[in-house]
Amino acid sequence: MPPVSTDTPTDDPQHGPRRRREKKKLLAAGVRSLMELRRGGDMTSADVKTVARTVGVHERTVWRRLEKAQASGCADLPERSRFTVTEDIRVKLAYHRGNIKAVHLDMLDEADDERDVPSLSTLHRAVKRDLPPGDLAGLRAGIPASRVYDPHLRRPPTCRNEEWEGDHKQVPVLVWAQGRLVKPWVTWFCDCHTGMIMGWAVTPHYPHRASILAALRSCILTDEVHGPAGGLPRRIRIDRGRDFLSRAVAEAMGTFSVQVDVLPAYTPHLKGSIENLNRAATSMFFSTLPRYTKAQKLDAKRRVGDKDPALTFEAFVDRFATWVRARNTEHRKQGYGNVTPLESWLDDDTLLRVPPLDDLHVFLLEEERSTRVIHGHGIRWQNRDYVGAWMTGRTGTPVRIRYQPHHPRTIEVFDAHTDQHLGTAHLADEASEEEIRAVYEARDERVRRLRRDLDQARRRRRRRFQAVTQAEPARTAGTMTRTQAATELASTRRPQAKDDGVPAGYMPRRVTPGARWAIPSPPTTEEENTAP
Repeated sequence: MPPVSTDTPTDDPQHGPRRRREKKKLLAAGVRSLMELRRGGDMTSADVKTVARTVGVHERTVWRRLEKAQASGCADLPERSRFTVTEDIRVKLAYHRGNIKAVHLDMLDEADDERDVPSLSTLHRAVKRDLPPGDLAGLRAGIPASRVYDPHLRRPPTCRNEEWEGDHKQVPVLVWAQGRLVKPWVTWFCDCHTGMIMGWAVTPHYPHRASILAALRSCILTDEVHGPAGGLPRRIRIDRGRDFLSRAVAEAMGTFSVQVDVLPAYTPHLKGSIENLNRAATSMFFSTLPRYTKAQKLDAKRRVGDKDPALTFEAFVDRFATWVRARNTEHRKQGYGNVTPLESWLDDDTLLRVPPLDDLHVFLLEEERSTRVIHGHGIRWQNRDYVGAWMTGRTGTPVRIRYQPHHPRTIEVFDAHTDQHLGTAHLADEASEEEIRAVYEARDERVRRLRRDLDQARRRRRRRFQAVTQAEPARTAGTMTRTQAATELASTRRPQAKDDGVPAGYMPRRVTPGARWAIPSPPTTEEENTAP
């Protein structure tokens, strides 16, 4: 009675090929065991039957494999010759941008005999078998596409405030700010060890140096508003944004002995903590707000909720602050012991480096290089006057100014000789909100008028050409006769200025003749009639 086979049916696409490969491995292992038994003189036919029954093949199959193994000295079957991907085929794949069909046609054109070229299906199998997915993606779309298939290792755990990562993030939500719909930007920093969001700053436009300084200030402070997490880090990883590399940020971090690691361009995997935070904020918070710009599309242009009322900038900042607090205190991370970032922060007993508040007040502001003097009208800076009650009795004192970029309402004043902080000065003649709004509206109206004029000029300069169905010179659409062209040119030429009452061919007198001048008398009627 033949042995009962335990094979999975071969028509099963998932288990057939895999089961056959496993059977080959088991049969090779069984044949090696039988070879050892035969070498020692202990092999019997019962051993062959046991191997056949265990592997699920016929007894004669085991005997044939044993004889081949004895003859070749190896229990494994020799590898069957097959077509493999060569370096020339890799170059062809890169040339045709991963198009295997085009590579096959190219091989057919170059071959002397088409029978020497493998079939298209064989080429597809060889590419799939010999090329890793990352190499194939790189040959099709380039090196950045191949990096998607690379493993990214996790950095070893350290301690709190050992490493921070910072980034800008444009929020995909439309909010109202000063009567306009804008997409705000978030500048924030996170602690890589605990996942704590250390601090953030939101601007309704593209972020600038002030955004980074404000975010860093909120990260370092440990008071009731910004704490309990805070202090100075040992290292900050940032991208190559010019805002992050500005002089103000470099001075602020260098003064506190913080190492700033500038990462290469287009390497988001090197700052994975902040990139994961950006993705989490988008999926968990931004996508739930009204006027989300990446909502599902209803057709080619419309999206779900594009007619909903948008949040104001103040309401968005309030909701964002609430989400950040919930992220720090309620969100539990499965990969870190199922604890919240705040719990992980508090469980770490690493000492915090907290600089004095005066140092924060000084080094997180930009400094005006030139020295100013306190006059009777205050301090003159950037064509503005700044005053403060503490200036009483200090007229004539040389001072230095520190300020927050793009926020000219207040400045911090320090003594030019001792660097002592004297006080805060406020803008003396600040315009009202209505006046500022009127100025902005006038600017917008001018821009709209200029854009309308430029658009009309562009339409006049645009020339349309006739469509062709065969190779021929380009011709302008519409025909024009010589008469029409002359008429249009005559209408566009500017007429020359003429003096009224002066016959053609005569130049009028421009000055009054003197008494000694000989002035010809005008011709009489008879002379005019006899003139040729």
